[in-house]
Amino acid sequence: MIKFYGYNKCSTCVKAKKFLKDHGVEFKDIDITVEPPSQSALRRIVQAKVYPLRKLFNTSGMAYREMDMKSKMDSYSEAQLIELLSQNGRLVKRPIVIDGTRHTVGFNSDKFKEVWG
Repeated sequence: MIKFYGYNKCSTCVKAKKFLKDHGVEFKDIDITVEPPSQSALRRIVQAKVYPLRKLFNTSGMAYREMDMKSKMDSYSEAQLIELLSQNGRLVKRPIVIDGTRHTVGFNSDKFKEVWG
């Protein structure tokens, strides 16, 4: 089952959901602020080397700015950063769409066509 980690008030998430629905892709809608992706899911995304760890952070989000993550990123290990993301869905770039082997981070229609289309 495809898991869609998003936020209903996010316009990017709305576009991504519309794309999936328009292409007949069924998914489980998960509120990323309540249930962020697990550490193992995030680790698999990073290990696939399509998205670097830094790209999993919602750099325009309030939580990122409030925690001053920009200046702190280099002082954390990869494991610590993944743990932070798994504990605070507001730090995570959205949407994250995963099915166990495939994944996308954010919404790009070309990437969605390639992976989910």
